Amino acid sequence: MSGTSEGPTPAADLDRSAVTESNDLTAPGADPSTYRSVFTAAPLAMAVVNREGLVVGANTAFADLLGSAPDALAGRIAADLVDLASDARTWHAYREVLRGRQARLRCTRRLKHSDGQSLWVQVTVAPLRGDGPGTVLLSVADISARRELQARLRHLQMHDPVTRLPNRALFFERLSAALEAESYEPSGTGRVGLCYLDLDGFKAVNDTLGHRVGDRLLAAVADRLRRCADEAGRGRVSVPLVARLGGDEFALLVEDSTGTEQLADLAEAVQKAVQAPFDLSGQRLSVSASIGVVERQAAGTSATGLMQAADTTLYWAKADGKARWTLFDPERNAHRMTRQALASTLRPAIERGEFVLEYQPLVGMEDGRLRGVEALVRWNHSQFGVLTPNRFIGLAEEDGSIVQLGRWVLATACRQARQWQLDHPDEPPIFVSVNVAVRQVWDSDLVADVAEILAETGLAPHLLQLELTESAVMGSAGRPLQALQALSDMGVHIAIDDFGTGYSNLAYLSRLPVKVLKLDGSFVRGFQYEGEGVPPNPADEVVVEAMIQLAHRLGLTVTAECVETSAQAARLRRIGCDTGQGWLYSRPVSPDRISGLLGVRV
Repeated sequence: MSGTSEGPTPAADLDRSAVTESNDLTAPGADPSTYRSVFTAAPLAMAVVNREGLVVGANTAFADLLGSAPDALAGRIAADLVDLASDARTWHAYREVLRGRQARLRCTRRLKHSDGQSLWVQVTVAPLRGDGPGTVLLSVADISARRELQARLRHLQMHDPVTRLPNRALFFERLSAALEAESYEPSGTGRVGLCYLDLDGFKAVNDTLGHRVGDRLLAAVADRLRRCADEAGRGRVSVPLVARLGGDEFALLVEDSTGTEQLADLAEAVQKAVQAPFDLSGQRLSVSASIGVVERQAAGTSATGLMQAADTTLYWAKADGKARWTLFDPERNAHRMTRQALASTLRPAIERGEFVLEYQPLVGMEDGRLRGVEALVRWNHSQFGVLTPNRFIGLAEEDGSIVQLGRWVLATACRQARQWQLDHPDEPPIFVSVNVAVRQVWDSDLVADVAEILAETGLAPHLLQLELTESAVMGSAGRPLQALQALSDMGVHIAIDDFGTGYSNLAYLSRLPVKVLKLDGSFVRGFQYEGEGVPPNPADEVVVEAMIQLAHRLGLTVTAECVETSAQAARLRRIGCDTGQGWLYSRPVSPDRISGLLGVRV
């Protein structure tokens, strides 16, 4: 019988107790022949080995275990019989026992019988002081049945009972092993790939047809995923591992991947395989899968990090419309991480006073004088610097903090407008325009808030303008429309921001309490080539002029956004635009800079 190790071989169990421990074959006053008879007849396989490592004698059980006769084993090298030299640690410990420097060695080995059968054994080596220095007793216990039971239990523990695929525990065990530097093959790529998927609409199958049908569907999906993995592994060193992670979530792990193209091909194959209809005991079902695909260098990658990336990418696939696979994008992920960081600190930032207002002038087109300002909020973030509204207003609307932030903006802007009026009593007062989100109307009493702030600051209602986007205003009904009407009745001006890009429902516009239209900057940008050797597009001017004339006939004034050149300003002035806003006049600036613009041509 020869010994082999099935790697990694369980580490030797080294008993480092005192070397003086007694393990004599005979005891004082006892009949040696009795002990020899016991040794010979014992069911436990045993052999006596001298200090040179040669077998002195072996019992019948030891000889039967090795498929030999007891006499034929005398003089054989014991270490070769039970594979003690296959790894350096075990060999060193064995030599230490022979030299009397270590009390005992216990290790597990896989031996191969002469008939070709393999069995697992536990080998124990201990000194026999009574038979002379260096003599040891080597005993071998067959533990194959125990190992087989352990293997069965492990298989049950590591596999999903519904699909018979590896479960989450085994998947993460394999993934962690694949990412360890010791597992990289010299001829391999050193890369790892992952397709992480779940079934779109699987819950509806469970809810309508029952969990039994749902389980059969999961098993059928698992079979198709296995076939995809087998096909992908054809001609390669390893086949992708398919695992069920729980519910309707599956994963395909590709070790030594060759790049994103290989993972994309696998994801495409999985997508097509899952989309084909399933016939389950007369039930014909169709499902699809959303798949997140990640492929990267294994070095420096953790199992947690890889799964987070895969989970994020799966979320993108679902958000983009489901029934598709999406490749991990580091730039998109960085944006998501930044977004999450901002969302988690938004409310505390409002309480800590990390927001400030800047003001952009609104200038009369005829005389170039300052008529009003638009209040624009900025977030002085400790990590990301100064952030403009497009970075956080959407987040504030999602979590409801826009109500708290919006009230602060409104109060601060009104207070500042009143302060300019008090500081410059000889100049005509300027109005302040504040952006309002629809959620502020729904989630708070905006009318009461505005009335309270105007009373506290002393600002006249006609010097406050509230801006809402076209899509928000055009869809107003019920409470929002009532709030807008109440604000208008109070004397506050209502403006539609970015007009011309949304519904543009002109019939509905005539029934709204609106005073001002702010033309979207895309219209004004069409004027920018005049005077630069490029003829202007007459259609741009026709459209803008028509909107201005319509607004004037409805009793509305018009503000043009994004005015950047004098040529644009001249054309807007010629077709009757009332006020302009843009970098031609000023970028958003601090309140003291606005003070310097009062009473002068901008």
